[in-house]
Amino acid sequence: MGQNLGSIMHRNVISVSPQQSIKEAAELMKQNNVGSLPVVENGQLKGMLTDRDITLRSSADGNLNKTVAECMTSKNLVTGTSNMDVHEAAEMMSQHKIRRLPVVENNQMVGMISIGDLATQDEYQNEAGEALTNISSPSKPE
Repeated sequence: MGQNLGSIMHRNVISVSPQQSIKEAAELMKQNNVGSLPVVENGQLKGMLTDRDITLRSSADGNLNKTVAECMTSKNLVTGTSNMDVHEAAEMMSQHKIRRLPVVENNQMVGMISIGDLATQDEYQNEAGEALTNISSPSKPE
């Protein structure tokens, strides 16, 4: 058994609330050089907002006055737990084609892990590479 997510996850995660504007979320993404943000309300993960969500659900419609709740992905959220094995998390990220995995305990968001975090851990570089290869391959349109 390898390390668990709790030992390498980021605990101070920048997030947005469902009521915030897309403009505020985009500014946070720019300031922090990230392409996705967890949407958190009262400590609970409500969704994920990506730069792609903003493009497809706001910019492409010509409506830049939407809220985060109107653009976020809230169904079928993929999450990990702090005691989950890092190998298991890498497999989950690869299978679901996600680069960031929110970590949730007792219905509260406690951290975030990214493919980059796995790649900086010597023993997980292979898993990170395999996961990234799978994540980067095109998926079928929905």
